[in-house]
Amino acid sequence: MSLSITLTINGVQRTVELEDPRVTLLDLLRERLDLTGTKKGCDRGQCGACTVLLDGRRVNACLALAASQDGGEVLTIEGLAQGDTCHPVQTAFIAHDAFQCGFCTPGQIMSAVGLIREGQAGDDPERIREGMSGNLCRCGAYRGITEAVLEAQRSLSQAGQQEAA
Repeated sequence: MSLSITLTINGVQRTVELEDPRVTLLDLLRERLDLTGTKKGCDRGQCGACTVLLDGRRVNACLALAASQDGGEVLTIEGLAQGDTCHPVQTAFIAHDAFQCGFCTPGQIMSAVGLIREGQAGDDPERIREGMSGNLCRCGAYRGITEAVLEAQRSLSQAGQQEAA
């Protein structure tokens, strides 16, 4: 039995036929749609490498069944930049050397974007560490990650104030 679902992925509406209703959002993105920036780490929702924004919320794509997301809007690391211009969180990660091997970086960045959009980042490093605690980094780049989120939060906050003025 085949199931047809429609998702808006990185701003583009996609209709996909699922032969197996047990396919996760992660496997759909990586294996069917060739969006390999979202990483398969633990495949159990414990590492955060597969973090994407689903309808504006941070989710572990390895735990979300694709069939249950019909009509949803997914933002992956591939859809974050605007053309050749990096998102402020990406820019801050580069500036603060917030990665080493880079495997967890897409999930870290997507989680940081979600944290900031949710209004949960603030200007307290401990609050950011707590909000990002579902994303693990085997290399231990947590200091750079925290500094990058702080900088991105300030940058996006200032940009928002300038737009409101």
